[in-house]
Amino acid sequence: MKQKLKTNKAMAKRVMVTGSGKFLRRKVAINHLRRNKSAQLIRGANKKYQLATADTRRLKRLLPYAF
Repeated sequence: MKQKLKTNKAMAKRVMVTGSGKFLRRKVAINHLRRNKSAQLIRGANKKYQLATADTRRLKRLLPYAF
């Protein structure tokens, strides 16, 4: 029998996979030194953004059962 593949838990907590297989991530640098940042920047950073397509091959190895 083939061995089961392990999910990388750190990456599973950082990205979300949509139904069509796209990866969504949060913007960086939102929690640190927050009072110096504008409200507009913080609102924009709260949204989910699509991960670059170049990273999808690596993520498919890290999250084998996400699809």
